[in-house]
Order: sequence, then structure tokens, then C-alpha cells
Amino acid sequence: MATAQGDGLADATGVAEHAAGSAPGMPQLNFDHWGNQIFWLIVTLVAIYFILSRVALPRISAVLAERAGTITNDIAAAEDLKRKAQEAEAAYEKALADARVEANKIVADTRAEIQADLDKATAKADAEIAAKAAEGEKAIAEIRANALENIEVVAKDTAEAVITSLGFTADAKAVDAAVTSRMKG
Repeated sequence: MATAQGDGLADATGVAEHAAGSAPGMPQLNFDHWGNQIFWLIVTLVAIYFILSRVALPRISAVLAERAGTITNDIAAAEDLKRKAQEAEAAYEKALADARVEANKIVADTRAEIQADLDKATAKADAEIAAKAAEGEKAIAEIRANALENIEVVAKDTAEAVITSLGFTADAKAVDAAVTSRMKG
């Protein structure tokens, strides 16, 4: 009897009992149920479309826009940093060149100052040497003069000693005259 009234489960799912002669098949391919399946397919697709268009896709597009903005900002910051690095490098090169020029100037000034001090010291040393040389020449002239006088005295004493050693008597005036005439040439 249950078959005459119908099965509650079969009525709810839309699947009716088949006659003994019909072969059971897949319910999705049963043409009797396609209208219902197409309706629910359209309702499901519309629900998915609204969920995606109102919830998921705006979030995804916001994330993509944020990433694009971050990338754009990072690229701009990198270009700015690159420009600053090039400016810093140019400033460094200029400062290095200026420092080299300044160092060369300081070296030249120091060389000139040292050369001036050296010239001054050389002139002072030359003056001192000339003064000492003049003193030395004066001392040598005095020594020569004293030497000539001493030679004359020694020659006179030697001549008197030689004359007395030979057994003669020496006259001091005659010995002086003889030594003086001999020394004059």
C-alpha cells in the first residue's frame, strides 16, 4: 500500500517510483527534473556572483590596489634614494677633489715656507761661516806674523848656537844683520 500512496521521501526529492519496466538512471539526467535543476543552478550562480562581486572581489581588488600602491611608493622611494645616493657621490667626489686641491696648496705653501726658512738659515750659516773664516784668516795672518818673528828669533838663536859650537864668538849685531838680510831674500 505504500506504493499506492507514494513514499514521502520520494515525493520530496522529486523522484517517483518507476514502473517495473523502466530502468533506473541518474536523476540528473532525468528530463523530468531539469527545470528544477536549472532553477537552482541559476539561483546558485546568482548567489555566487553577488557574493563574489560584493564581498570577495572588492577585497581582492583592494589588496591588489594596496600592493600596487606599495610597489609604486617603493619604486618612487628607491628612485629618490638612488638620486640622493648619486648626489651624495657627486658631493663626495667634489669634496675629495677640493680636499686634494687644498692638500696640494698646503703642500706648496709648506714647501715655500720651508724653502724660505732654509734660505734664511743658509744665509745665516753662510754669514757665520764667512765671519769665522775671516776670524780664521785673521788668526792665520797673526800666526804667520808671529811665526816669522819667531822664525827670526829662532834663526838668530840657532845661528849664535852654531857659531859658538864651532868655537867662534858671535857678535849679536852681526848675527842680527846676517839673519835679517837673509830673510829678506
